[in-house]
Amino acid sequence: MASTQQFPDILSPEFAADPYSAYRVMRDSAPLIWHEATRSYIVSRYEDVERAFKDGTSFTTDNYEWQIEPVHGKTILQLSGREHAVRRALVAPAFRGSDLRDKFLPVIERNSRELIDAFRHTGRVDLVDAYATRFPVNVIADMLGLDKADHPRFHRWYTSVIAFLGNLSGDPEVTAEGERTRVEFAEYMIPIIRERRENLGDDLLSTLCAAEVDGVRMSDEDIKAFCSLLLAAGGETTDKAIAAIFANLLAHPEQLAAVREDRSLVDRAFAETLRYTPPVHMIMRQTAQDVEVSGGTIPAGATVTCLIGAANRDPGHYKEPDSFDIFRDDLTSTTAFSAAADHLAFALGRHFCVGALLAKAEVEIGVNQLLDAMPDMRLADGAEVAEQGVFTRGPKEVPVVFTPAA
Repeated sequence: MASTQQFPDILSPEFAADPYSAYRVMRDSAPLIWHEATRSYIVSRYEDVERAFKDGTSFTTDNYEWQIEPVHGKTILQLSGREHAVRRALVAPAFRGSDLRDKFLPVIERNSRELIDAFRHTGRVDLVDAYATRFPVNVIADMLGLDKADHPRFHRWYTSVIAFLGNLSGDPEVTAEGERTRVEFAEYMIPIIRERRENLGDDLLSTLCAAEVDGVRMSDEDIKAFCSLLLAAGGETTDKAIAAIFANLLAHPEQLAAVREDRSLVDRAFAETLRYTPPVHMIMRQTAQDVEVSGGTIPAGATVTCLIGAANRDPGHYKEPDSFDIFRDDLTSTTAFSAAADHLAFALGRHFCVGALLAKAEVEIGVNQLLDAMPDMRLADGAEVAEQGVFTRGPKEVPVVFTPAA
């Protein structure tokens, strides 16, 4: 088993500046690392991360009791067996099929258009600040029937939750802020949930309140925890995915031109962005038994840090993995947003992201509307797009210029 002295530590500024170089060394010569500071085993090869997500017998989400429950409460991510299957059956229908198409596509279209209307006449915009950080949170708030005027609070809450989840160094202030967020969000949501039970509407929160499977209904706490998870996971990941799609396409003008001309390529651009620059770079699991992986054995009961960002660039799985190529033939866009995906950005197995199709819909609509509004979009002169983040990662800003709408 390798030591962390061979490459930048995952908690170091050098790693944060360029994790991809460290990932390369890990995959090649240190596929299993004991990381003392986080008390976890780090795996980086595609086959090992894929197994950690798919093999529910050897790898569990029991670690979520301390990793995410302090900020969200107990969520579907921690459950297993029939309890997990029933809870997933309660929430999943809202994120696919007719509910998604009929109820929520208009919500997505309206929220995207409202944000774009605010800058389509200006000729200059930072896509991160003016669009990406706002769009998915506004959509989720609208879907739940919450007041979008509370956007600043929602954004602060999900930012503190993501900071808590990515607090690999154990900063006590970040921990305390995350725990405060759980209390504040509960104080905000529980009265709304109770009122909505008495006055059901056509929104997602009402759907969750009324949902029943095999005689099981969600408690107020269940619904609150799911809404917290939805805001944080759906806000942070779609935010970074949209920003990253444009960062990647703007850095490859010929591919941007191809997408502009053939909008059916938007799904390919999204799938390749999820592989090349995934919004979430690491997810943790816990071993239920001793497990053999590349580089050695992980003992039972250990925390495993699965490096999605490294696995998604594994040359053992992808050709020229450090190249962004929406036309690559070793990534299947038709299954990229399902549990049959051949990238790892949404995880795999029974805990595959329940909101993957919602994210796909948001990205399709958002990218198309932005390209329509700014057909000659290009990076602002002198702009350099830089990623930031370790646990989650995405462009800090994407400043573009374009011909203003008449």
